[in-house]
Amino acid sequence: MSPILKTISMILLILIAVITISGFMYTWTDTDGIKHYSNIAPPAEGDAKAFAEEVVKLPKGHQFRVVKIFDGDTVLVEGAGLRFTIRLVGIDAPELGKKGKKDQPYSQEAKQKLIQLLDKKSISLVQYGIGGYNRILAEIFVNETNMNLEMVQAGLAEVYRGKCPEKFDANGYFKAEKLAKETRKGMWVQGSVYKSPGLWRRELPLK
Repeated sequence: MSPILKTISMILLILIAVITISGFMYTWTDTDGIKHYSNIAPPAEGDAKAFAEEVVKLPKGHQFRVVKIFDGDTVLVEGAGLRFTIRLVGIDAPELGKKGKKDQPYSQEAKQKLIQLLDKKSISLVQYGIGGYNRILAEIFVNETNMNLEMVQAGLAEVYRGKCPEKFDANGYFKAEKLAKETRKGMWVQGSVYKSPGLWRRELPLK
C-alpha cells in the first residue's frame, strides 16, 4: 500500500473512532473504487455493509454545513465525511403538503424561518440518537444559539408532544411556547382554529 493510501486509511479510521453517530454506520466502495463511510445507506447498487455503533457523540463544537432544508424541522447536513438528515429534536413545525396534500397554515413560513436562521452558517449539533425514518435527532446551534428553541420562540413550531429522548430537557421549550402563544406570535395568531402538526398528520395522512 502506498504512503498516500496508508494516510487516507488512517484518517478514515480516526474519523470512525472519533466522529461517529449513534445507530448504524455504512461502508461501501463506489464504482470509482472510492471507499465511503456514512450513517445513511447508499443506493442499493452501493452494496453497503452495515455495522452498529453504540451511542458515541460527535466532538463538541464540530462544525457542519447545511445542504438542504426540507421544512421547519428537518434538514440535510454534511461534514466530517458524513452526510445525513437531522430532525430537530423537541419541536414540531407545521406540515408542508406532500403527494398532492395541501400545506398546513404557516408551514411555508416555518421553512423560510429556518432558512433564514441557517443560511450560509456553520452549525454544531447536540445529538439524541436516531428517530423515525433513520433521521438523527439533534439540537442545532449557530455559535451558542439554539435554533430549535428559536423556532419555538418565533411561534413557528410547537413543542413535540410525542416521545422524546430520555436525556432531552424540554422545560425551556415549553416556556418559550407558552410565551409565543400569549403574544400570538407566528402560527399562534390562529387562536382557536389552530391545529397541531400531529393532529394535521392524523387528519391528512400521506398514505
